Amino acid sequence: MLENIRLSFQGIWAHKLRSILTMLGIIIGIGSIIAIVSTIKGTNEQIKQNLVGAGNNAVNIQLYQGDWVYDMSYQSPPEGVPMIGEEALQAVNDLPEVSEASLYYSRNEYGAVYNGSRALDGGNILGIDSHYFDVYGYQVTRGRGFSDRDFSSGRKVALIDKTASANLFQGEDPVGRTIDIKGEPFVVVGLMGKKAGFEPVINSLDDYYRYSSDYSSGTVCVPSSVWPILYRYDEPQSLAVHAVTTDDMTAAGEKAADILNSYLAVTDDSIQYKGEDLLKQAAQLQELSASTNRQLIWIASISLLVGGIGVMNIMLVSVTERTREIGLKKALGARKRRILGQFLTEAAVLTGLGGILGIGGGIALAYGISHLTSTPVAISVPAILIAFLFSTLIGLLFGLLPSVKAAGLNPIDALRHE
Repeated sequence: MLENIRLSFQGIWAHKLRSILTMLGIIIGIGSIIAIVSTIKGTNEQIKQNLVGAGNNAVNIQLYQGDWVYDMSYQSPPEGVPMIGEEALQAVNDLPEVSEASLYYSRNEYGAVYNGSRALDGGNILGIDSHYFDVYGYQVTRGRGFSDRDFSSGRKVALIDKTASANLFQGEDPVGRTIDIKGEPFVVVGLMGKKAGFEPVINSLDDYYRYSSDYSSGTVCVPSSVWPILYRYDEPQSLAVHAVTTDDMTAAGEKAADILNSYLAVTDDSIQYKGEDLLKQAAQLQELSASTNRQLIWIASISLLVGGIGVMNIMLVSVTERTREIGLKKALGARKRRILGQFLTEAAVLTGLGGILGIGGGIALAYGISHLTSTPVAISVPAILIAFLFSTLIGLLFGLLPSVKAAGLNPIDALRHE
């Protein structure tokens, strides 16, 4: 085998230009497939990161009526939907897919938060418990967070994000200042922000509308214990859970929703808790992206077929050129198997070398496309291995006919060949 490989490289080196031209179809085909697969994988990872976020495995479970979130702003709480109690919350925390859970209230309102004449247009108002920041990956960047005393005493204090701070205070320090929420004075005790900064990668207007879920002019958090001062008593909460891993998010959301639904006593079956399945959304978007790219892979595979035909052609030429050599080897006792192995090895080495060059070219092409179009790229090691094996297999398949022809030559006729 090693001798056959050595002879194959000698033959390729002796006819360098012819070998390169023969490998060209393989190089182009493998390179195109590697570039497409790398782009598909990179795009899929970007879609997943855009929806899930950078390491934030939070799943939002809300009360739905049919396919829409039940809006407490315009409707009274439905009968048969109790507040989420300690027993239900403990059952959620005991799930193996859940590391932490938090109860919260939410509203998105226009002109409900003021600082003098300045208002938040479409601001988010959240009533949170002590676990909310850990579940969603927030931290206090200035001032302080909510204390146990804030919750137990029902203090009217608030945390705001940098967007709300910019809109309400326009560069001034908000800590210690008083804002008006629904006609009630609240003291801003701190600024909040994400522990790990993350913004979706936006390459088009469609991406903007797809990934931008927060169109508010800021977020204001208050202790959940003071929520009834602003809105109503006995209002059902929403639930946020932090999954142990990103892959656990779907299971965590579904199991937590099942627990909450077991406490419902509604007559309307369309009213139930549902988890926001971001992984499912990501998978749907990934499938939409991959379906188009799979067609490109099939088109690129045509060049591999053309390259295989080129290999067969050049091997037939090589057999013709080396007829006397084959006859001499047979006259000296070489068996058909030996001749067959030599030419099959030469074809496999030729296409395998083309595959290696194609892999290198494909990786370079993928990064070139990424640089020019800002398309993300993720190199797939399994795809590289499969591409190399596939290119070698092409050599074996398309080199079989010339090899059989060489092995079947009559030694006397071969020696007489001019």
